Amino acid sequence: MRMPTGAKDPVLLALAALCLLIIPWFLVGPGGTVTSWLIQAAIDYVDVYLAWKLATHSRTTVAGRRFWRVVIVGCVSSSIGDTYQTALQIAQPGNTRTSLIQTGFVVAGMATVVVATLRHPLGGAGRQRLRLWFDAATVLTGVSVFLWYFLLAGELSGKEAADRWGAGVTTIVMLLITFGVLKLILSGTAPFTRSAGGLGALGVAGTALAAPLATGLFGDPGPQVMIIVALLPCVLLAIALRLQYLQQPRLAERQNGGPAARSSRMPYLAVIATQLLLVYSLRDGHIDLRVWGVAIGAAAITALVLGRQVAALRDNERLLGELDEQRDRFRALVQHASDLTLVVDETSRVTYASPAAARVLGLPAEQLLGTAMVDRTHADDMPQAGVLAAGLEANPGMGITTQLRWRHADGSYRWLDIVGTDLRHDPSVGGVVLNARDATEARALHDELERQATHDALTGLANRVLLQRRLSESQSRVSMLLIDLDGFKEINDRHGHHAGDSVLRTVADRLTGILNTGEVAARLGGDEFAVLLPDTGPTEAAELAEQITSILSEPMTIAGLPMSVGASIGVAAGNHDDGDVLLREADAAMYRRKKQRKSHAPA
Repeated sequence: MRMPTGAKDPVLLALAALCLLIIPWFLVGPGGTVTSWLIQAAIDYVDVYLAWKLATHSRTTVAGRRFWRVVIVGCVSSSIGDTYQTALQIAQPGNTRTSLIQTGFVVAGMATVVVATLRHPLGGAGRQRLRLWFDAATVLTGVSVFLWYFLLAGELSGKEAADRWGAGVTTIVMLLITFGVLKLILSGTAPFTRSAGGLGALGVAGTALAAPLATGLFGDPGPQVMIIVALLPCVLLAIALRLQYLQQPRLAERQNGGPAARSSRMPYLAVIATQLLLVYSLRDGHIDLRVWGVAIGAAAITALVLGRQVAALRDNERLLGELDEQRDRFRALVQHASDLTLVVDETSRVTYASPAAARVLGLPAEQLLGTAMVDRTHADDMPQAGVLAAGLEANPGMGITTQLRWRHADGSYRWLDIVGTDLRHDPSVGGVVLNARDATEARALHDELERQATHDALTGLANRVLLQRRLSESQSRVSMLLIDLDGFKEINDRHGHHAGDSVLRTVADRLTGILNTGEVAARLGGDEFAVLLPDTGPTEAAELAEQITSILSEPMTIAGLPMSVGASIGVAAGNHDDGDVLLREADAAMYRRKKQRKSHAPA
């Protein structure tokens, strides 16, 4: 089921409408104290339901479930207290005092949420966590200054001390919740999004500060206004819970990537606000207990910010030292590394070259800057270079390996094992990184081993393995010639193996000299040879067999002696995937040919 967006969610729209209707209902309408407590209790029950929905959401983490379960307990406690006060207000309509029982349940519920915010994993470690605690102390001091000036200083000197102290305790607990919410957001481990957490913090802070701020700024605004400023923050809190439910999938996706702490501006805002409050408190030149509290708070908050800055400066000095060490270590490693490291831009031009360029390509690193490596790539390797570029484009951040030939300063080409990684998305690199290792000797050894595995050591012709490989690579009908030398055994017996080897090499030279491109001559063993003719029919193959017979029968001089051999050639034609069948048919045809030649030989 698709989750409705915030703009279309009926619950969110209903809460927003309630927030707007409260103002005219109590300002000019029939709303009164009983109605306000009924609305307050109803909002508390809505909060319980919304917190339960978050605790049971499928995308909520284990730590998040624990947090929202504690929030449920806090909301239930507040619901009990507000329900009791509602019943008391209905029974005694003229009562204007808040019951201590209501205050006790609300304070207990809010204290439970405070514990949840403090116990939720904060993230960070070491010096990072020290900075978080500096921020916590700074903001808490600023909040305490405002609380002192607008509420607590007056309460301490008021006539109804019990009620004022109860309200003061409630305010402090709620402000602690606000602070915990904001710190969790900034630490990157909060079980709520930034927007929902900020809205919830605003609601809780409004619940604590709205009434005393209205009284402090406007004197006695009247009971109807006080009811409005008390209810609106409660509705905002419910809106925040619903908004978090809608944004829970997005939060889960972000948390899968790990916590990402944000830099906090809260301490600096707290300093500014406290300094402005100090100026405001001195507007009439009268210094009393309230002003002294603000002055002491301003000094304390300034000291905390300075302490945080000193810690940050020390951290920066330490990090700069570590950075210098790492840079020196990196420079030393790169300076003496045998592998070449290049960074190229989207046009394939070099923007960085390591000092190994002199060892690998015979050029100073500076001469490679601004040049295009595609211009140094061997023409035969351009298709492979295109494959490398396509692989890097399709797999950013992943290492793609290949082997290319790059031109050396002396004009020769060097084989290089290359690992390319597309780091154009990384602002510290901004290009494709190519790590190249000289593989010329290894490639030469590889090619030699490959040649030895697929070629006859004596004649240099293809062997049976390479013949079968070329046969499987053919895409059409082919013809096969099987050649057996006549008279070779007599030469071997009379003149020795050295003379026989020279005859075989001469035969190989004559075969390769008559064949066209794509046609393959192979030595199968002893004095037996084969010729693969792609795209050749039996008639053309028979004509070539006659030419080969004539050329091979021409006399040759071996060790100063005239020698000659004959050739019996069998011809077979068929599909390229019938290699063994073609060889058997050509072998049978060769023996028939040899038998015919013997039968026509003079007695």
